[in-house]
Amino acid sequence: MSLAFAAVVPHTPVLIPSIGKTALKKLDKTKVALEKLEEDLYLSKPDLIIIISPHGSYFSDAFTINVCPNFETSLKEFGDLTTKLKFRGEMDLSALIREHTKEEKIPTAMISEPTLDHGSTVPLFYLSQHLPDVKIMQLGFCDLSWKMHLDFGTMIKEVILNTNKRVAVIASADLSHALTTEAPAGFDNAGEEFDKKIQELLSNKNVAGMMKMDPEMVKKSAECGFRSLLILMGVLNNVDCTYRQYAYESPFGVGCLTANFII
Repeated sequence: MSLAFAAVVPHTPVLIPSIGKTALKKLDKTKVALEKLEEDLYLSKPDLIIIISPHGSYFSDAFTINVCPNFETSLKEFGDLTTKLKFRGEMDLSALIREHTKEEKIPTAMISEPTLDHGSTVPLFYLSQHLPDVKIMQLGFCDLSWKMHLDFGTMIKEVILNTNKRVAVIASADLSHALTTEAPAGFDNAGEEFDKKIQELLSNKNVAGMMKMDPEMVKKSAECGFRSLLILMGVLNNVDCTYRQYAYESPFGVGCLTANFII
């Protein structure tokens, strides 16, 4: 039926109250932004959420489509044994996307993993609270060219526009992990450069500018989601939308961006 919603969200586990605890206060702007985004998503009435996660099973030479009739979340690697969500998977649209990847010669692997990684779990914890019947499809990026990521997203958009469902597409994407000396990747000047540039480019939907970014700078920034964003920009190719940034902060040396492409 339509592309109903598109957004960029962070996925740091600190956002989960049982994990972040008092440290969550340092991400208050992001928490408030995600709660606002949840309202926006609810009002868009999605039948399906497609979430692009950096942390699922990874293939260097193929995108992944995680196809399961049922999903559940797990955060036990972060010491959280209590936060558990369950979702139904979307089977039909997954098959259609797979067919189109074959036609377009876009390397894609179908996987079936019922446990969602934290790249999907953290955003869905906030965004699905009032959508008990929404279905989930999880996608993953790969090491293929940036242009191929855009093409993959554009192909997904064409499938979405020819379905009878209202679809939300969410890019789960932490930005640089090298913004301070205490950051997970340590400090690198490329971190701040990357985060500033990507916010500027997204605000203008400047895909050409994203494609011209210095690969070495992107690598040194220790980002976690640039390719998620490229897929999302492919989905938004020729879509009339307005970028609205709700929050950006980095109290733990990792760039957390929350933004809505209002359609």
